[in-house]
Amino acid sequence: MLALLQGLTEFLPISSSAHLVLMPRLVGWEDQGLAFDVAVHVGTLLAVVTYFRHELAKMLVDWLQSLTGGKPTPEARLAWQVLLATLPVAVTGLLLHDIIETYLRSPLVIAVTTVVFGLLLWWSDRHDRQRRDESSLRISDVLVIGFAQVLALVPGTSRSGVTMTAGLALGLTRTAAARFSFLLSVPVILMAGAYETLKLVQQPGPVAWDLLLLGTAVAAISAWLCIHYFLQLIERIGMLPFVIYRLLLGAFLFWIFL
Repeated sequence: MLALLQGLTEFLPISSSAHLVLMPRLVGWEDQGLAFDVAVHVGTLLAVVTYFRHELAKMLVDWLQSLTGGKPTPEARLAWQVLLATLPVAVTGLLLHDIIETYLRSPLVIAVTTVVFGLLLWWSDRHDRQRRDESSLRISDVLVIGFAQVLALVPGTSRSGVTMTAGLALGLTRTAAARFSFLLSVPVILMAGAYETLKLVQQPGPVAWDLLLLGTAVAAISAWLCIHYFLQLIERIGMLPFVIYRLLLGAFLFWIFL
């Protein structure tokens, strides 16, 4: 259930971290442990890398060529933009991780961020000037999206949700905002997985490999399907269903925990 939840919510604008924090509390499950967190992060990383394998391969090759004086291509520029947009969350995450983990994982914080950032998503999605694709991003646009991603360190904000919100507010189409958000997830999930793996290595103990492999597989398959159908449907359905879900979830959390 937790692996399925991670796979479905990692790329939807509804906050996977909020759901993984809340689910064990609501049903009384024990903490899933670091090993499981690593496994589901590997699963979602496999999903996004597999789905965008052609784009990512081209971006990597052209980016490496740009380092050796090659002509900058749109794919190389996109790779540089992804790296630039990742810097703010990488630095902030390293500096403030312990504070966030200690003070900002309460259900009421999640309730507030779920509602507030759900309303911001609704506001940005109502813009009628969404005509740009990700190839039109300027450095200033990338920095806006990158600093918006920092807010997702607070559970309930949603990394994909806040980056899509910023992209839509900058005039990107829904599909372009979603695609750039998904590409941004690759270095972020890599960093999160590496951090959790480091902590896991420092806490040796028995490992249930069968359960970890099952969690990885379930998270990977559900995340791949989520990315595929989200990109297929987003231009038609818009962000309103996710906004409504966030508002209902926030209201439920206030009712339960306030």
